[in-house]
Amino acid sequence: MKHKLLIGFVVVVIASCSFTAGAAGWWNKPKPPNPGTVVPVLPAGQANPMIANGVGIGANTPIYKTSGLGPSALNPGAPAGSEAAYIDTVVFPGGTLPAGVTITEAQGINVLRRIGENLQAQGLSYADVYTMRVFLQNASGAATADFAGWNRAYRQYFANTDLTTGQYVPVPLGTAAPAKPFVVNKSRPSRFALEIENLPVNGWLVEVEVDAAYPTKR
Repeated sequence: MKHKLLIGFVVVVIASCSFTAGAAGWWNKPKPPNPGTVVPVLPAGQANPMIANGVGIGANTPIYKTSGLGPSALNPGAPAGSEAAYIDTVVFPGGTLPAGVTITEAQGINVLRRIGENLQAQGLSYADVYTMRVFLQNASGAATADFAGWNRAYRQYFANTDLTTGQYVPVPLGTAAPAKPFVVNKSRPSRFALEIENLPVNGWLVEVEVDAAYPTKR
């Protein structure tokens, strides 16, 4: 009787070892974020990645979701409903764009300034953003949406610090030499950006919505 029990025990141990090896080692799996925290999963080996691979959200994390926001009509010198009407004249006086700054880039800056105002009204900031969704429309006469211009605008407000040094990384505005970004921010949200045929307001080329997490300490 003792001999038979010993054989049964050995078989169970072998089966258990085989299962854990096939599962690639459960002990190496990442742990879920702690309650109330948000943990970005960043690409390995990059000092200044643009976006996160994904974001882990701990249980009981208070979050805020904006509506889709487009640029505000801040350029009274341009016709209503035109693309140029959505140039922010605080950033670009008189609605004149510097060399190489595209209309999508200018509208992207406008939108992200509006996002910042929306967040601030809730006691949040760009640093609290963990997810972003971006919709781009072709500028007049363009065959495709201007992703490069959008990305330059995005870098003015997000993902513009070196992860190894903590220092800001200069960002170009159009074709100008890279300079200090408008807002120094290490946040790298998960993000998608896609081209669509029509945005809901005449003249809009960019619409953005974000999710932000209320910080645990204020």
